[in-house]
Amino acid sequence: MRDSYAGRLQRRATTRRPLLHTSYRSDMALLNTRAKRYAVLALLLVGMSLPFLLPDAFLTELAGGSAYAIGAIGLMLLTGFAGQISLGHAFFAGVGFYTAAVISGDPDGRALGFGVTEILIWLPAAGLVAAAAGALVAPLATRLRGLYLAIVTLGLVFVGERVFAQWSAVTGGGSAGRPPPTVRLFGYRLDADGAFTKPQQLFWLMLVLLVVFAVVARNLARSNVGRAFTAIRDRDIAAGVIGVNLTKQKTVAFAISSFYAGCAGALFYTTVLNVNPNQFNLFLSVLFIVMVLIGGVGTISGAIAGAFLIALLPRFTDALAEWLPFISTRPQDVLNDSVTRFVLYGLLIIGFLLFEPRGLVGIWSRIRNWWTTFPFSY
Repeated sequence: MRDSYAGRLQRRATTRRPLLHTSYRSDMALLNTRAKRYAVLALLLVGMSLPFLLPDAFLTELAGGSAYAIGAIGLMLLTGFAGQISLGHAFFAGVGFYTAAVISGDPDGRALGFGVTEILIWLPAAGLVAAAAGALVAPLATRLRGLYLAIVTLGLVFVGERVFAQWSAVTGGGSAGRPPPTVRLFGYRLDADGAFTKPQQLFWLMLVLLVVFAVVARNLARSNVGRAFTAIRDRDIAAGVIGVNLTKQKTVAFAISSFYAGCAGALFYTTVLNVNPNQFNLFLSVLFIVMVLIGGVGTISGAIAGAFLIALLPRFTDALAEWLPFISTRPQDVLNDSVTRFVLYGLLIIGFLLFEPRGLVGIWSRIRNWWTTFPFSY
């Protein structure tokens, strides 16, 4: 009788206070509140229905945003959870893209190719090769930290740019480039028009892959590995004292982050006709940093939100060019839409760092806390 009464009290407490967790298992659950479960279900339903509601051009941008989000999640695991600053994400994205392009490329084409177009083969291979490159770089992370580690990873981008430009047998070389990997799933070609248009099929594919990568990352963050990452981020010397293997965990962090970056690089360029080796440059690495900062450091949902914001920002600058007469759409003008985009990137970074360091997740937390405590929201 006493146990049943205690159970009723516990259920009543958790019903009226959804953020109150009475066990460690409920606190660490993937979706630990009813509101989160309903919100995720609603977002998935809306996402799956978007191809019937939006034009193909918008769907292409959203598909690119999903690929960006996968790369941003990888950088979030490395920087936001493990505390290792990296400016070399573009290099690992390039390694992943060219691995996928070589595996799925035409064997009789100008650049090297093996003709294996199944995405279930070239996508994991792209991530694994990029992860191997990250594991090779990881020993430096055990000796360096902070700004020094950022400079070393920045050097990878410059080395990668030179290698990609000169290795024409793989990359196509120079401005010619090479086509992206062909997308086939169980023999069906998704990047060709069929019952649904090419952008619709690619959007659904990217959405499903984003959900898979996000769930894996969220479970990883809740595991022993994720707690070791957090310990290293907060105080690596103390983490080593309590038994965390710093060399092993930092290597794992770099390998996982590079795996995500390689998969993102392979996926992002599936919507274009040709990929130039110069596209994997410092700007792409900075763009990933911007996604993490704007979304909110230390949260998977923040990385996703920041990636979609950056992916849709060009559409906003194009609209500004139509509304504001002093913004031109001609590249030769001083203040054109491309320059406006770079200015907005900088303003977003400065604004969030000064006024909301927790990013979009912080803004959402403020709104949620205000709503849950209304009318006593002071």
